Amino acid sequence: MNQYETVFILTPVLSDEQTKEAVEKIKSVLTNAGADVFSEESWGLRKLAYPIQKKSTGFYGMIEFKAEPTVIANFELQLRRDERVLRYITVKNEKYAAQYAEKRRNKNKEA
Repeated sequence: MNQYETVFILTPVLSDEQTKEAVEKIKSVLTNAGADVFSEESWGLRKLAYPIQKKSTGFYGMIEFKAEPTVIANFELQLRRDERVLRYITVKNEKYAAQYAEKRRNKNKEA
């Protein structure tokens, strides 16, 4: 299993409850496919560098997980189909990136 992280931007017109529901749906797609979600971060509402679908802000979030490479194609297909997701990017963490991400998670837990 490889370690991945996905950063996504949700549309800003969602309420807090709808945002949490969208994140839970994203996590459920991963867990149903056999992935192990071990970290989730919400970065809140932020200004976008350029307008996307005539929106200048969006809710940013990040999910870190371990999964087989075959899971990623279906996961990204589900993100594309979800109209609440403006943008996303999934990155495979190599050895040193995974170590850095673990340090960052531990530092955030201490603070």
